[in-house]
Amino acid sequence: MDYGFVFPAAIHIHKDVAFAEQHGFTHAWLYDSQMLFSDPYASMALCAINTTKIALGTGVTNPESRIAPVTANSIATINELAPGRTILGIGTGNTARRTLGMPASKLEVMREHIRICRDLFEGKTTDYTEGARHRKIRFLNPDANWYNIKTKIPIYIAASGPKSLEMAGEIADGVILFGAVSPSLIDFVMEHVYAGAERAGRNPKDVYALVMTAFHLTQPGEQLETSAVRQAVGPFVASSTNIFALSNPDPRTLPAELREDIVAFKDIYKVPEGPIETRHLKMYSDYLLGFKKEHEPVVTEKIIRATTLTGTAEEVVEAVRNMKKAGIHQVAIQPIVDNQKTVEVFSREIMPRVK
Repeated sequence: MDYGFVFPAAIHIHKDVAFAEQHGFTHAWLYDSQMLFSDPYASMALCAINTTKIALGTGVTNPESRIAPVTANSIATINELAPGRTILGIGTGNTARRTLGMPASKLEVMREHIRICRDLFEGKTTDYTEGARHRKIRFLNPDANWYNIKTKIPIYIAASGPKSLEMAGEIADGVILFGAVSPSLIDFVMEHVYAGAERAGRNPKDVYALVMTAFHLTQPGEQLETSAVRQAVGPFVASSTNIFALSNPDPRTLPAELREDIVAFKDIYKVPEGPIETRHLKMYSDYLLGFKKEHEPVVTEKIIRATTLTGTAEEVVEAVRNMKKAGIHQVAIQPIVDNQKTVEVFSREIMPRVK
């Protein structure tokens, strides 16, 4: 099992990424949300020169914030600093787009963005279109040290709904899953990933699967519906389950045991009052960084256990073991309260015990 560290892109995050590397973490993932956090590529550049082994990835970017040639150049530039340990993680931009008051990207737009990036990574001359103008493009200085396309840059797709999950299985090197911790959620997402892979004639086991989640240790008998637990994992539960609800418009497709719990998160970031031009400014304040009191009724013990690694050390170890058996290759945790303490506790109490 590989272990990742997830955090909003921050210009000083390289200190915590280096700390995670020293504690046995194999991957670091930085969110790309321009209205909330730092630029991910500036942050990753500092991570690259302050680490030696840990893989660095966007967790995730999207096809609307930058044109495809810029995305390709940005991640290939990081690959020049950290050759062979750079990954392009990309999704439809649920957070990055909605913090602008705009909708997430369409899947076919993401597919085209990925096609252009992959062709450029492979040194090809590829098709590029803006409006009615069609041109051929390629990296013009691939043998210099401006960027690195000699070393492969894998592409992982972030997915929560059936269509995006199947697209990941069809065309991606890996799939990034949010909060798929319970067996029923893992079965749901991996069934669609495998279906996409099989339809494309690929071996489903070749698709690298990672789950981004939150982590919090409790004492035996400690209740989960407490302020301390909700502060530690609640922001991730709210974000990931909201995305899951929005990505699955037909609730009947969701696992029956969690259907009502997931649907309850669909509208938690909606603000009906005020001008439509500014509602999103209130919706996403303190997003992923602090727990909102109004989310308390839906952040129950059931959904906490289903989407995060929360519980006693024995319970968390068992959950990670089950994820490994189910075909998950990496668990990536997002600390909410204290980055280095969370990394240190997870590396001490959980990682050595997962066999």
